[in-house]
Amino acid sequence: MEFEVIVSLLSLVALEAVLGIDNVIFISIIAAKLPANQQKKARQYGLVLAGVMRIGLLLVISLIMKLDKDLFVVFGEGFSGKELVLLAGGLFLLYKSSTEIYHKMEGEEGDQSKQIKASSFGQVLTQILIMDMVFSIDSIITAIGMVKEVWVMYVAVIATVILMLVAAETISNFVNRHPAFKMLALSFLLLIGFSLVSEGFGLEIPKGYIYFSMAFSLLVDVFQMRMNKSKSAPVKTHEHYQQGEDRLLP
Repeated sequence: MEFEVIVSLLSLVALEAVLGIDNVIFISIIAAKLPANQQKKARQYGLVLAGVMRIGLLLVISLIMKLDKDLFVVFGEGFSGKELVLLAGGLFLLYKSSTEIYHKMEGEEGDQSKQIKASSFGQVLTQILIMDMVFSIDSIITAIGMVKEVWVMYVAVIATVILMLVAAETISNFVNRHPAFKMLALSFLLLIGFSLVSEGFGLEIPKGYIYFSMAFSLLVDVFQMRMNKSKSAPVKTHEHYQQGEDRLLP
């Protein structure tokens, strides 16, 4: 296996794990509306559904990515189905990551978690399924922007779901203690979104540049965390879903 493929796989799994924290927290909040003996089952079902949703979307998008023939021409530049997907995905990532960074720094009124209703096990799974679809779009577009090999995307998605099933609470606690990692991951999405838009216009940025930028930024963040021995509390970011807060409709 080539070194670049291994790096891309590990990078994608790590990024998907950090970005998947919101999904895990959402599932935990919704599951908390159920009786105690059903909560663990709902959380497990929710994460499995998230994995199935991601694989299904990945299969569909992978087929679209094979459409290389131009559908129309604008100012002498042809656009195929693949390039339209890349453009749409890149713009979506740029928008979503920008709004998430703003939300976590500034907050916003009428957070979407206030619109959650759940009481029965079936209603819980329905809510989880709908929101899994939203989270899955981010996940799959990120995977397309980072790697070329479809099998790497599948392995990364499956590995991330397994990782979440086993270590969701540990990862969540780490990210909450060090919010800089969450902001860094969102910054990576900006980079990936830009690369997708660029590729959609026919200008492909070598993946090695992207991996180096991400690795260097992550390394600096780790060094800063190790060097900063201050016991002061980190900056508290605004989150859509907060465990322990009764923000759900009865």
